[in-house]
Amino acid sequence: MERSIKHSNDGGEAGVSRRSFLGGVSAVAVGSAICENTPVAQNAAAAEPSNAPVIGPDAVPATLRINGALRRLLVPLQMTLAEVLRGPLGLTGTKIACNRGACSACTVWLDGAPVASCMILAVDVGDRSITTIEGLADGDRLHPMQAAFIEHDAMQCGFCTPGLVMSCAALIERNPDPSPEDVKTAISGHLCRCGTYQNVIAATMAAAKVRKG
Repeated sequence: MERSIKHSNDGGEAGVSRRSFLGGVSAVAVGSAICENTPVAQNAAAAEPSNAPVIGPDAVPATLRINGALRRLLVPLQMTLAEVLRGPLGLTGTKIACNRGACSACTVWLDGAPVASCMILAVDVGDRSITTIEGLADGDRLHPMQAAFIEHDAMQCGFCTPGLVMSCAALIERNPDPSPEDVKTAISGHLCRCGTYQNVIAATMAAAKVRKG
C-alpha cells in the first residue's frame, strides 16, 4: 500500500516546512547562547570545584582557666567554648543539644555568671574564669545543688541536667534565699523534655537551705 505524504508549499513533509524547520533551529541556537550568559549559568560555572587550595586562619594558642586550673591548647578560631570543653579538654559533662543558645543545656559559668557555652567562641573567653559541672563538686563531695537534684529526683534522661544545675547553683550563690519565682526566672531559658521543672524548683529551694545552714 502506498503511503501518501503531504507536502507543504515549501516542500516540507508532514506539514513541517523547510522554512519553519530552519527557523526553529535558529531559535534553539539563540536560546542556548542566551542561557549560557545568564547569571544562573554563570553562577553554576563558578560553583564548579577547583583545585585551588583553601586558605584560612590556623589554630591559635590559648590559655583557659577552667575549674581553677590553667589549660593551654591550640584552638581553631571557629570553635565554640562548648566544643573545646567536650573535645580537646574531655570535659563531657557540658552537653551540646540545640547548639544555638536556645535550650541552655551547655550552660557553664564565666566569672560566676551562667552562659550558654555554645554561643561564645573559645578564643573570646580571654582570662575569664570558667566553671563547668565537673568543677562544682569538691573532690568526692557533691555541691549542695547536685545532691539536692539527686534527692528530689530532678532529672530524668539527664541531658539537660548539667545546665540546670549550673544555673540553679549560680542563683543561690548570688541569692541565698530565693523564692520559687526566682528559681523559675533562673531556669526560664532551659528546655527539659522530661518536664522535671517542679522537681528542679524543689531541689533548688532545698539546696538554698543547706547552703544557708
